[in-house]
Amino acid sequence: MFFERPKSGELAVLVHLKLDSENEPEDPREFEELVISAGGDPIFLLVGSRHTPHRKYFVGTGKLDELKQIVFDHCANLVIFNHSLSPSQERNLELVLECRVLDRTGLILDIFAQRALTHEGKLQVELAQLQHMSTRLVRGWTHLERQKGGIGLRGPGETQLETDRRLLRARIKSILKRLTKVRSQRDQGRRSRDRAEIPTISLVGYTNAGKSTLFNRLSESDVYVADQLFATLDPTMRHIELDDVGSAILADTVGFISHLPHKLIEAFKATLEETASAALLLHVVDAPSEMRQINIKHVNDVLLEIGALTLPTLVIFNKIDLLDYAEPRIDRDENGKPTAVWLSAQTGLGCELLLQAMSEMLAKDLICEQLKLAPSMGKLRAILYESNAVIGEKLMDNGDFILEVRIPRAHYLRILKAVKIKPSQLNAAR
Repeated sequence: MFFERPKSGELAVLVHLKLDSENEPEDPREFEELVISAGGDPIFLLVGSRHTPHRKYFVGTGKLDELKQIVFDHCANLVIFNHSLSPSQERNLELVLECRVLDRTGLILDIFAQRALTHEGKLQVELAQLQHMSTRLVRGWTHLERQKGGIGLRGPGETQLETDRRLLRARIKSILKRLTKVRSQRDQGRRSRDRAEIPTISLVGYTNAGKSTLFNRLSESDVYVADQLFATLDPTMRHIELDDVGSAILADTVGFISHLPHKLIEAFKATLEETASAALLLHVVDAPSEMRQINIKHVNDVLLEIGALTLPTLVIFNKIDLLDYAEPRIDRDENGKPTAVWLSAQTGLGCELLLQAMSEMLAKDLICEQLKLAPSMGKLRAILYESNAVIGEKLMDNGDFILEVRIPRAHYLRILKAVKIKPSQLNAAR
């Protein structure tokens, strides 16, 4: 990767300020989990409060002196802020603290860089890193002279900086071109699934809510699962079979987080478009979490940004095995439509209710009736059986078959077209 990252186990001092100007303050516990997920070793958490951030150092001068002493006492070589810092604030802090300084955005980008496995994922992460670091390039050349007027005052610094910026712009342009090709391939795949009328079900939710565990449970896969933030980065898709629906595509996606950097949302648009075009969203929620409602809001904010908030959604309250007196159930609205399912992906408790709710939401325009087939329609009868559409059958004395079928109308019409039977012909045979 173009930019260096903290090495595993790097001693880090964490800084978290409560700002009066913040409507939704960050969670210091989640901040510490992020640092651990990045491979850092948090040795001290410095907390404080301010009305607004200090223009030069983000923290006040008194808190800065305290921070410098903590860094010296613990021999730390990294300070991480649970906030977004401007490039000048990062440079000023590094000059005073004499160690590397990282903000929340840089920390999340680092975790993504470690987790990306596929070619597409690496491209998307590198794009986000380049866009984030483009404003911070000058930090790497502060030891060089600036070009100034006068003999003896001209130096290579500004020239080198412009060279780096030009190379960086060229690299960003190259990555965008390759990601455009990836997006085109994804669009082609989606169009193929649309033509075959295979619905896509996308798992979304706050990071570490249990999406990958549920994905493995439903698809009988072995996607990497870990009790850490952003364990899953690269999207994974699997075929599943649903009653009354047939084949469907289940997609596991990257977890969301509060104030997810906009650069990441932009970089991962090719992946997030799978979510925006899904037939059904499964919004997985960590039910025992004290931050449950806040996390739901953060996920909805990202869904709104990618244009997916209005899609049909089923809320999955996961990890009920960690709750007292929680039983698996389906919550429904006044019309009887499923709105939420309570389950445990870890133990499998309630997963059959989820399959039932998914089938109900996807099986629109369902044909449930008895068909009378003449003996000459044996091919149609065989295909209906292969499609698991037959739930009962009776043989008449004249050789006709009375089939009780349950099948989506679109699939039913495709079958009739394949055997070259018009609906009117079948109606006459009833």
